[in-house]
Amino acid sequence: MVMKSLSLSKPHVIIMVGVPGAGKSFFAERFSGTFSAPLVSWKNIRAELFNEPAYTKDEDTIVERVALHMLDELYKTSATILYESDVQSQAHRQIVSKRAKDADYEALLVWSQVDAATAKSRAAKSGMTPQQFARYDSTFTQPKPTDNPVVISGKHTYASQLKIVLMRLVGARTVPNAKPRLRPTGNKVSIQ
Repeated sequence: MVMKSLSLSKPHVIIMVGVPGAGKSFFAERFSGTFSAPLVSWKNIRAELFNEPAYTKDEDTIVERVALHMLDELYKTSATILYESDVQSQAHRQIVSKRAKDADYEALLVWSQVDAATAKSRAAKSGMTPQQFARYDSTFTQPKPTDNPVVISGKHTYASQLKIVLMRLVGARTVPNAKPRLRPTGNKVSIQ
């Protein structure tokens, strides 16, 4: 399902939140493909920079610098952007959100959740050791209610995840007394 770019009244940076293995990459990659939206992915940056990723703090610092530079450049496009990182602290999200606001972007947190056993299993399949997983899991800071995150299940289908996220995005561009709706057209979804 490939659609034209996502047209919103204000560009968004969609910040994927969750522990390793929660399904952040799954959703971000599919959303990016569906709407031709740029994706800044720590997983992809790390794979390009390091032949055998060690998932260390020093490595994270390098990946973060590249990712934030990419974001700053993409803000110039006014396109909606997906941002998926390994560092899941409140402080890091605040940095990304502040930079988004400075670029006249709206930040939207999408929190992908799964049970701990599933997350650990998925992280191991992607090459992360139990110790590396534990380091990231221990530094994960849950979004606060004031962050107003969109919560999706990392075990649900992309279609059901997409519906939840689009409802928030569509609501962000409504005008008073107008009710946006999602209308299926074959195997596509159009925003009206």
